[in-house]
Amino acid sequence: MRHFLNELDLTADEFRGIILRGSELRKQWESGTLEATLPHRVLGMIFEKSSTRTRVSFEAGMTQLGGHAIYLSPDNTQLGRGEPLADTAKVLSQMVDAISIRTFSQESVERFAEVSTVPVINALTDLLHPCQLLADMQTYFDHRGDIAGKKVVWVGDGNNMCNSYINTASLLGFHLTVAGPDGFEPDAQIMEAAAGSVTRTTSAAEACADADLIVTDVWASMGQEEEQKSREIAFADYEVTPELMALASEDALFMHCLPAHRGEEVSADVIDGAQSVVWEEAGNRLHAQKALLEFLLQ
Repeated sequence: MRHFLNELDLTADEFRGIILRGSELRKQWESGTLEATLPHRVLGMIFEKSSTRTRVSFEAGMTQLGGHAIYLSPDNTQLGRGEPLADTAKVLSQMVDAISIRTFSQESVERFAEVSTVPVINALTDLLHPCQLLADMQTYFDHRGDIAGKKVVWVGDGNNMCNSYINTASLLGFHLTVAGPDGFEPDAQIMEAAAGSVTRTTSAAEACADADLIVTDVWASMGQEEEQKSREIAFADYEVTPELMALASEDALFMHCLPAHRGEEVSADVIDGAQSVVWEEAGNRLHAQKALLEFLLQ
């Protein structure tokens, strides 16, 4: 039995295999030849944070593969009344075939997995967002081939997405440059573990020079809304604009995990422009996660 709590839970070959299978599943879906490879399998989804793309992609994915997904929130389960996480894990493990968890603490997901007797998937924590990286990498591979040896630039907050990009850089062999203001650095332990694969700078222009892929995210993540105004000031020089994209390689791509705030972390000209692949990136959540579910359940 395997869990997917962290990008580094996979080997490089396994990660590449999942995203290549995701591309294959997308083609099958588009051509109407998708097979039900997970008939009668059930995914339990514990979501303590709101979601659009993650929830819909997991539910639709299980349905397309012949299975079923059950959405569970604290408001409609005993978790909201204080049932210990370990007790919930033991019970659900006897009723479903896999469990995806979208919550705050990475430690909570890891504790749940220690007790669970079925695969557990990290559907987002404050530390990491590994399912999004599967979709992002599938999108890059589909457009430009293998990302090994490429220059990827993260512009903005050192948040969970940034941490996941750092892990993936060391796993897949690309170099990541993180551009952001002091005081908003990525997780120090994750940075240290990937020291040979990541560089940090406070200059967005310096970072974006000759980049093959530029990625950003909102300046205030879920739970940080009260910091919105102060973060707008801190990140004022870190909007991805056409001028920044012009510093990158001619065939550079732009990605954003969404939702996006045009005029803040990215200009409308960029996110809606020719170099942006954000809509395909979002759609690939469905197919990359189907491939992940096959990997964990077959």
